[in-house]
Amino acid sequence: MTPDERYMQMALELAEFAQGQTSPNPAVGAVLIKDDRLVGIGSHLQAGTAHAEVHALRMAGDKAQDSTLYVTLEPCSHYGKTPPCADAIIGAGVKRVVAALEDPSPNVAGSGIAKLRSAGIMVEVGLFEERARRLNRVFLHHVATGFPFVTLKLASTLDGYTATEAGDSLYITSDASRDEVHRLRSMVDGVIVGVETVRHDDPQLTVRSGGYTKNPARIVFDSSLRIPEDARLIAQKDSRTIVVTTDLAPLDKEILLQSQGIEVIRLASDHGRVPVREALRHLAAKGFRHLLLEGGERLASAFMAARLVTEVWVFHAPKLLGGGKGLLTWRNPVAMSEALALTDVTHQTIADDVLTIGRVVYPSDERG
Repeated sequence: MTPDERYMQMALELAEFAQGQTSPNPAVGAVLIKDDRLVGIGSHLQAGTAHAEVHALRMAGDKAQDSTLYVTLEPCSHYGKTPPCADAIIGAGVKRVVAALEDPSPNVAGSGIAKLRSAGIMVEVGLFEERARRLNRVFLHHVATGFPFVTLKLASTLDGYTATEAGDSLYITSDASRDEVHRLRSMVDGVIVGVETVRHDDPQLTVRSGGYTKNPARIVFDSSLRIPEDARLIAQKDSRTIVVTTDLAPLDKEILLQSQGIEVIRLASDHGRVPVREALRHLAAKGFRHLLLEGGERLASAFMAARLVTEVWVFHAPKLLGGGKGLLTWRNPVAMSEALALTDVTHQTIADDVLTIGRVVYPSDERG
């Protein structure tokens, strides 16, 4: 491994530590090296706070002069909630910048690199680019599509059932797999369920294991506001709760929910159901970048039909039901060649379960 590769790997590891806590901003790590010695490190920790490059420059102080900066994403060149990082790099006297990935967002899109080069700084781009893309796949998806990145979580028996015909689904998977779901919840901005899941399971949708402290927003799709007034999502104030409904819902129920601190988004009905694409546009406008879709089957199928699921996590438990409720039913293909494929597929064993993760490839790759 070359010195450049070693230091960029360090920057990527710094960025990975902050995954899930910087939304709607990307996760970024930075390392400053002078005379083959580490003089500064930094991660972007939270939106609205100093960027990774600034933390590294502050740590280095005067030692930043004539140093090399390794950063996982192109330094910004515009004023947002913080000043431009490119200006800080120039002002500190950094002589060389190695960036893993160009920032494709409209307010950067190469302008940070151009500003650094115009100041006489040597800039190289592309080292570990694919790893940097995976790291910020949520951010890049939103820049490309305008929609949030949606992870669909499913759990099934080996023969493909999510519950018995009577609706019993507790518990398909192991305690260890459920801990992994809590970790995933801690990484996303919001968890989406349908009202039938709330009525049947009365979930909390919070993070309750693994020592993780960040709770996502709870988002319920409920076309006519049938959510029970005593549901735990309403009674417990552990996290922000949003109900997405339609013009079919009674106004007095909306007012009641709002009086209890629940946000309500009212949209025009789509044949009696919440219009999922329009709902995601509204959620994106509210700053949601990564959403976890947990249930139920009808809502998950609607998201798949609308081509809004970006990634799937499927937990397979070593159990056989022989009948029951299936995973998804949004289409009725006649040939196996019509099946949707997954790419970037990984498999991991969690206790006795197997977790498969993959990105959905729609025909013509038309996501969002």
